[in-house]
Amino acid sequence: MAIVGAGFSGLYMLHRLRGRGLRVRVFERGADVGGTWYWNRYPGARCDIESVDYCYSFSPELLADWTWTERYAAQPEILRYLQHVTDRFALRPDIQFGTQVTSLHYDAAQNHWLVSTDAGETVSARYCVLAVGNLSRAKPPPFPGLESFRGQWYHTARWPAEGVDLQGQRVGIVGTGSTAIQALPQIARQADRVQVFQRTPNYSMPARNRPLPTSELREVVQGYPARRRAAEQSDAGVPIAPPRLAALDVSPAERRRMYEAGWQRGGINALSYAFTDFFTDERANLTAQDFAREKIRQLVRNPVVAEALCPAHHIGTKRTCVDTGYFETYNQDHVELVDVRSSPVTTVTPRGLATAAGEYELDVLVFAIGFDAITGALLEIDIRGRDGAPLAEQWAAGPRSYLGLCVAGFPNLFMITGPGSPSVLSNMVVSIEQHADWILDCLDHLHSRGLNRIEASAQAQDRWVCHVGELAGRTLYPRAASWYVGANIPGKPRVFMPYTGGCGTYRKECDQVVERGYEGFVLGGAGT
Repeated sequence: MAIVGAGFSGLYMLHRLRGRGLRVRVFERGADVGGTWYWNRYPGARCDIESVDYCYSFSPELLADWTWTERYAAQPEILRYLQHVTDRFALRPDIQFGTQVTSLHYDAAQNHWLVSTDAGETVSARYCVLAVGNLSRAKPPPFPGLESFRGQWYHTARWPAEGVDLQGQRVGIVGTGSTAIQALPQIARQADRVQVFQRTPNYSMPARNRPLPTSELREVVQGYPARRRAAEQSDAGVPIAPPRLAALDVSPAERRRMYEAGWQRGGINALSYAFTDFFTDERANLTAQDFAREKIRQLVRNPVVAEALCPAHHIGTKRTCVDTGYFETYNQDHVELVDVRSSPVTTVTPRGLATAAGEYELDVLVFAIGFDAITGALLEIDIRGRDGAPLAEQWAAGPRSYLGLCVAGFPNLFMITGPGSPSVLSNMVVSIEQHADWILDCLDHLHSRGLNRIEASAQAQDRWVCHVGELAGRTLYPRAASWYVGANIPGKPRVFMPYTGGCGTYRKECDQVVERGYEGFVLGGAGT
């Protein structure tokens, strides 16, 4: 069995497979475990799901012996947690670090996958699990002239482990997505001057982060099974009671009271969990937009800057961000917002960054420009299925999968949180555990019947792709030019990739497939 990636999903898959006595080999390009949390070490990097929910649930002992220190864990703490899990369950011997998988080719005659690496090694595996992550292929800086820059430049997704000393530096931050929203307040504490180059403003909710008292953690652990079940059956994979009211069915005063309560509670779902029609009714969504923009205008003293920071898209249709002091940072004299929608960046110069309006002299460039999300890390590998068919060709018009788990024409190949599953619209750890458990049960099913091959049928895949598209079409999501549809990557097909039906509904769909004898899959044995 081969697993590509040693982040949350790869580690959990390895642990579960070893528990079944299977021989497993994990290939990880990093020098240690962690995946996203190994590479993204930029200042302010932090999870936007509460720590007590953004963790594994498979071991009561693990839950009891790990102490989260904050409501929202920062990157170093999450990485220490994953290292702790790796060592506690003795997973390192089966992980090959510093190794990038370059190709996966299916050999139909032998019914196995040939896994090739950048070290020139090729191994065979009956089954392969792609645990490569949804936000792991960093988008490269697209600006000409970068090689001429005389200062230092960094991509937030490849931040140096030793950190970067920005004291006294003139820093330019390119981008205002989730990463920049987390990084700016931290960078502004160090740098002599910060200029933020913004093309599109984003909504951001206050994190309301705080230390976690031991008594609160103890109470969470004691009731964790029920808490996790609630998360698994929810839409977003978090244990928050679903809304019961529509935004336009209550008075403006009541609507504002509920939004204000969410804003004070904080978190990524601060406003979106207030009403049932948040993602489906344009008028309802507008009420939340207006509330969020009003908050920005209150937080940012300069009205011109405040207006420039007010987004225009439907709130939630791009990844809603969570921050600690982001908007307030623009009140500091040494922080400047630069509009690059009206005056686009033209080139990197030896002295800094040039836009249509002029040149900005900088010592350090920070690119917070995101990822080739959901499919990027999968298509980075040369994956060829039955008859040598490349996955890249199969997905030329957009990703196609069955359940977000498998692809027709690619037997015995599984994806964890692939396109067509809740993935980035959910608490990733809840979705990861569900997928890994499903894969394990599937392998048990094959073994118990003397079978060794499973493949999604083209018909089932077509139906699932249609179903995912129909669900998305009932929402406001596809209306935004977001990375959910690949809009941040030139030439990428504009297809809304995640499943919008929610974690609980999706789980039922997957369970029903199993209950119906793996409906939509073709199962076989050696020679069949």
